[in-house]
Amino acid sequence: MNITYNERNRVFKLDTAHTSYCIGIVDEENFVGHIYYGRKLADDDLAYLMRTQEPPFVPSKNNRDRTSFWDAFPTEYTGNDIGDYREGALTVRTEGGHTAVCLSYLSHRIYRGKEKLEGLPATFGNEEECMTLELTLEDKLLGLQVLLSYSIFADNDAVARSVRIINNGEGSIYLTKALSACIDMDNEDYEMITLHGSWARERAVQTRTIMKGKQGVSSTRGESSHQEHPFMAWKKRSTTEESGDIYAMNFVYSGNFLAQIEENQFGSIRAMMGIHPYNFCWKLEPGDSFQAPEVICVYSSEGIGGMSRCFHDLYRGHLIRGEYRDKKRPILINNWEATYFDFDTDKLLSIARQASALGIEMLVMDDGWFGCRNDDNTSLGDWKVNENKLKGGLKHLVDEVNKLGMKFGIWFEPEMISPDSDLYRAHPDWAIAVPGRTGSLARNQYVLDLTRKEVRDHVYEMVASVLRSANIEYVKWDMNRQLSDLGSYGLPADRQGELYHRQVLAVYELQERLTSEFPHLLLENCSGGGARFDAGMLYYSPQIWCSDDTDAIERLSIQSGTAMVYPLSVMGAHVSDCPNHAIGRVTPFKTRGYVALAGTFGYELDVTKIPQEDRDMIPEQIAMYHKYNDLIRRGDYYRIANYADNGLYDCYVVAAKDKSEALVTYVQVLNRPNYHSRRIHIPGLDPDRTYVIENADEWPEIRQTEYKGDTLHYAGINIPPLWGDFQGRLMHLTSK
Repeated sequence: MNITYNERNRVFKLDTAHTSYCIGIVDEENFVGHIYYGRKLADDDLAYLMRTQEPPFVPSKNNRDRTSFWDAFPTEYTGNDIGDYREGALTVRTEGGHTAVCLSYLSHRIYRGKEKLEGLPATFGNEEECMTLELTLEDKLLGLQVLLSYSIFADNDAVARSVRIINNGEGSIYLTKALSACIDMDNEDYEMITLHGSWARERAVQTRTIMKGKQGVSSTRGESSHQEHPFMAWKKRSTTEESGDIYAMNFVYSGNFLAQIEENQFGSIRAMMGIHPYNFCWKLEPGDSFQAPEVICVYSSEGIGGMSRCFHDLYRGHLIRGEYRDKKRPILINNWEATYFDFDTDKLLSIARQASALGIEMLVMDDGWFGCRNDDNTSLGDWKVNENKLKGGLKHLVDEVNKLGMKFGIWFEPEMISPDSDLYRAHPDWAIAVPGRTGSLARNQYVLDLTRKEVRDHVYEMVASVLRSANIEYVKWDMNRQLSDLGSYGLPADRQGELYHRQVLAVYELQERLTSEFPHLLLENCSGGGARFDAGMLYYSPQIWCSDDTDAIERLSIQSGTAMVYPLSVMGAHVSDCPNHAIGRVTPFKTRGYVALAGTFGYELDVTKIPQEDRDMIPEQIAMYHKYNDLIRRGDYYRIANYADNGLYDCYVVAAKDKSEALVTYVQVLNRPNYHSRRIHIPGLDPDRTYVIENADEWPEIRQTEYKGDTLHYAGINIPPLWGDFQGRLMHLTSK
């Protein structure tokens, strides 16, 4: 890695192991332009790519066409209302009501390491691991400074970008848009990849041709959402899983976002990402600053898979923190789909005894243990143990579970409040609401206004007091509704537009406090399943519940889409009961185990009631988890086939970094009569090594058990038809 500045041609060049990112300063007014992002280059004399020697030229040579210059110039970070009619990255409103922003280069700083972003999650690294370029831009008229930060990593090809905005003027300035990243480049027949969905079918992959105008995804729900995802990529049409150019952005943030690509009249595209400007208005008093969240930019010449592995390695090494960053997670059993609200101490202990005997390592008590919570209509906010259910109290239950050799975990929904709760009766103004307007309920609950310190402190103490009362080693932090009726009794009228972002900052603060006071706690975030599965949350919790849909076949698509950006080690995945509680499908217990293996692995069922045949399989699955989890957690992930694309089967491989072994997961969704074997190609292996099918007894149909790595990759291996639908197999390859 290296960052240089060529004073002669006024070009900044950021070099990772395989990529270069170049920025230039042009004209007497020091405009900052994007030059190049792509494969690593030796040369830095690239300013010609900005086309400033072509009509309409730069303003110093042709000021009569200044708006034409702005309308075509590849700006590195765009202002507003100065003649660039594409979407801008920064918009303001002054006390005089004006909105124009024109930014020019002022200074720069290149240093080793990477500074923290105040109050926000972000990637990290020390002086040996990172280098950072900080560009300071200014609008002299407004007294506004914009600090653009770019960090690169010694062991990764990603570029981490963020923006800090400082008001050095004499009057207040209102930020009405403050995006975090912008890239202008020519459209070389690119296609756009985004992730979309809904509850129980999150992060489905969508590919579309980039056309004239604006296209993208966004959320204005107060969270990253089930429906869209803070990620986008654009690739050449010829790019595949294993080869070709692809660019991507991922937002390290958990609230409203905008991810957009715009193609203009000249065939150039502008890719942008940041906080959605919808209902966003941030007041900057003189001397104040605003820190925008971080965007991770990735370029890969090794196709979609290369992009995914770049994100995976970055997040495993430079985003996830804490004790469980690279540690095998305890195998848990959660009582939600086993009992829902109908449980007591005896019921939980009966599940724990059976689970412990089978080798399960943790019992997690889900919703229903507090207040008067016997359904989802009451008691959120009243985080006190219901001793009518938990006779003898929480500590007694935890102690009894610990005596079985199991850890104990618990569910909270700290951001919410029920109208039927002691907390709401005492403090109705603590809910986010518009004064005088009847609020919109979702799941019969409101959202607590965590932007108010007294609310944050109360919520934290309620949660922390429960955790202090017993040996609780895991917390599932849930959020089951999105924001609406935006209003805060704690903010003045001219700051109501700050509520969305301040709410996200408050959640971050609470989770930072929690993980600081309880450093050994395993925190798993959740939002009605996967509505807040984003890089921001990974900074606080090393795993996130992937989806409330635990059906193994649906999970193939959900987990494949999630793995587009996030490593398998962070995906909460469980074996659940059948018929599945979300869609009613019946899938073999063995297949459910194989699919959940591509994640944190656990159980979501009543182990005392499942068929004996399934119960007997649990020790085998647990042994499988312990055997393969180090490989799955640390290895390189390759998609071979997507059930979402072909409707027939799914296949993926995790290969060890040193190429010593690989695990292929194959799931046949539909069997068909009178078809020959299916050929798959296995990437990620050393072409010169010989690999043995280590579990050959599970593949009696395959006669040959030794193959060269290049044979498995390029010639492939034939997978015989499996008997029946929804059948799964693992193939463990080890090198000789």
